Amino acid sequence: MKPALLAAALALTLPAFAHDGPARPSGQIDYTKAAPTAFGVPADPRGAQRTIGIDMSDGMRFAPADIQLRQGEVVRFIAANKGQVLHEMVLGTMDGLKAHAELMKKFPGMERDEPHMAHVAPGKTGEIGWRFTQPGTFHFGCLIPGHFEAGMLGWITVR
Repeated sequence: MKPALLAAALALTLPAFAHDGPARPSGQIDYTKAAPTAFGVPADPRGAQRTIGIDMSDGMRFAPADIQLRQGEVVRFIAANKGQVLHEMVLGTMDGLKAHAELMKKFPGMERDEPHMAHVAPGKTGEIGWRFTQPGTFHFGCLIPGHFEAGMLGWITVR
């Protein structure tokens, strides 16, 4: 999908996922109906083969920022916000994350709630369960305006 077309699609669909309350409680995703993406599908974190902790800091960095996985592996990411401001971990392709980051600049108060995202308040943790179905290099980033641009980005290599 071309970046301009992706940005337009995101602009039309993301407001439907806006919410005023807390993020969806864990376990409220119907994993049997999860739509595939270029970077995999949501997976129940309770069935993960591996758990990976990711720290998010106000230095606009993830630790670790480089992750190696096997194709088909189900991973439970535990994103821990070690900073004083809201951070998020959003899985995706680089083009998708860039387009989404641009959209967030235009609509900074827009909240999203998707299975490939964890929005984490200071001192809290969030969780993502994911199955990486394709080999390649994928990414995760914090798309809060200014964070992605400051380098809050990580890499996932799936072999």
